Amino acid sequence: MKRETVTVTTFSRKERMKKHIVPMAAGIITAVSMYALPVHASGVSEVLNPINNLKTLVLSIIGAVGVIVLAKNVMEFAQAYQQQDSSSMNSALKGIVAGLIMAAISAVMTFLGF
Repeated sequence: MKRETVTVTTFSRKERMKKHIVPMAAGIITAVSMYALPVHASGVSEVLNPINNLKTLVLSIIGAVGVIVLAKNVMEFAQAYQQQDSSSMNSALKGIVAGLIMAAISAVMTFLGF
């Protein structure tokens, strides 16, 4: 019968730290980052007013550009219809639809609550 030799390995300090402390630290960091505290803000309107003003300005600009695009394409469609140019009529109709969408976007966004 042959004897089996069993070797005992001792872990160095660095290996012990990798094996035990690093997973523990990762768990603690994860637990702390998932803990949420309620925040009570007192000056909400002071923070939101500039953002709401910017949103209103951007929507107004998009609506104004939409009306301009709509008017331009209506005139182009009338001119293409007079000349019986089907490709220009098709292009003008696409522009009219785009102008309507741009002009109506502010009303849609207001209706949705933005």
